Amino acid sequence: MSENLVSQIKAQLQTAPTQLKVFNLLSDRAWHCRRCEGRQVASEQYAGGGGIQGLQRGSKNRPGLVIESESRPCNNCQRITKQDHWTGEIKSANSAAKIPNSLVRRILEIYSYTDVIEQRQRATHELVIDHRFPMERWGSNEPPHLTSINEDEIKEKFQLLKKDSSGNHNLLKSRSCERCIKTGKRGTPFSIRFWYEGGEDWASIHQRGTEAEEGCIGCGWYNFEAWRDALNQRLAESAKDD
Repeated sequence: MSENLVSQIKAQLQTAPTQLKVFNLLSDRAWHCRRCEGRQVASEQYAGGGGIQGLQRGSKNRPGLVIESESRPCNNCQRITKQDHWTGEIKSANSAAKIPNSLVRRILEIYSYTDVIEQRQRATHELVIDHRFPMERWGSNEPPHLTSINEDEIKEKFQLLKKDSSGNHNLLKSRSCERCIKTGKRGTPFSIRFWYEGGEDWASIHQRGTEAEEGCIGCGWYNFEAWRDALNQRLAESAKDD
């Protein structure tokens, strides 16, 4: 790891003080406990867009960072805790996509403010508008958000996931997509090993960019409704065979 790279990233983070604090902690590439160290650095923002997620995502002016997170024993608090470390690597930035407010309202209304996994109507602040095709695979081309797209196009591009005090399904999806990019093994929502098209292995020859979306089709995180319907159909057919 180049000290020049560390200095460069720190300079790029001068306008993002919380992310800079988190990066200062992670820049030694050691594992750091969120409970012991993260809260002291950035309180509730440590794991979110103001901290870990924001560093991973990058921005128009800064590449994303490759940060690994897992549960590990902490020598300080003597507990199994969530910990993070920067590998020293960088990746193409996937800056947060700004969806026009008018389009946000249309998406919420089309889906009746209902999250796709638990199928519960929720308040706006408990919902995340999720791009079916994950940002981690976009490459340098961010999909345009046209306010003129029709209902069918909205359903092709977006789904609603929950984000509340009991869970963050959007974060679960992001972690699954990151693992898929790293290992070539597609997601298993809630550890259910089923794909409605293809199998476990990422089949597309393209890793990023528009063409890569074909590799997502069949994964439950890409289209949870289609995944659930196909799984229920498979179970029904299996019951008939019995």
